[in-house]
Amino acid sequence: MHNLAFDIAHLLAGGLVLISFMMLYQDRLYALLNIFALHAVVLAASVAWQAFIQNAPHLYVTAAIALVFKAIVIPVALHRIIKQLGIHRDIETAVSIGPTMLAGMGLVALSMVLMLRVTGAADPLAREDLAFALSVVLLGLLVMVTRRNAVSQVVGFMSLENGLVLAATGAKGMPLVVEISVAFSILIAFIVIGVFLFRIRERFDTVDVGALDEFRGERR
Repeated sequence: MHNLAFDIAHLLAGGLVLISFMMLYQDRLYALLNIFALHAVVLAASVAWQAFIQNAPHLYVTAAIALVFKAIVIPVALHRIIKQLGIHRDIETAVSIGPTMLAGMGLVALSMVLMLRVTGAADPLAREDLAFALSVVLLGLLVMVTRRNAVSQVVGFMSLENGLVLAATGAKGMPLVVEISVAFSILIAFIVIGVFLFRIRERFDTVDVGALDEFRGERR
């Protein structure tokens, strides 16, 4: 049973890393949102499995929050925002896909080497889950850095937060009150970002951060 628990936990955590690469590869907003929803579903499954093997019922609440808000509510809301604002569906990138994917592979290798060395005395399952979690965090950050569209940067930020949740649950969980507060903080941040997207679209007729940088340069 221990080997099965170990294998399934690693399959789900590795699946999150793979889906993070799928987000890096996407150049269409709707496809990116659909893949983020899949990312949240796999995160919910991973957290639920950790709840089962750790005998930690409170983690089921975390899994439910991830499933409802991140896999359903937020992607549906972003789909509607894109439709209402008439945002250009193609994602403009600061770096082309090839170098971005290579950078992603380098970040995953760095995460594995770093975490497996630093956590040498920890439980083997926790060690490798933390390595996968750091990979997801860094890949989410890479999505934010290499995308010019504000919506895709929001998705990168939320995928980064998924990595933090994976790390917390893999390291024997965290208090339920912290999980709930983090979830609601993300929800509030999403609402604020949605309001800003509407305002930015009204003011500049675009959500491309490159165009906003050009406007700031003209003001100077």
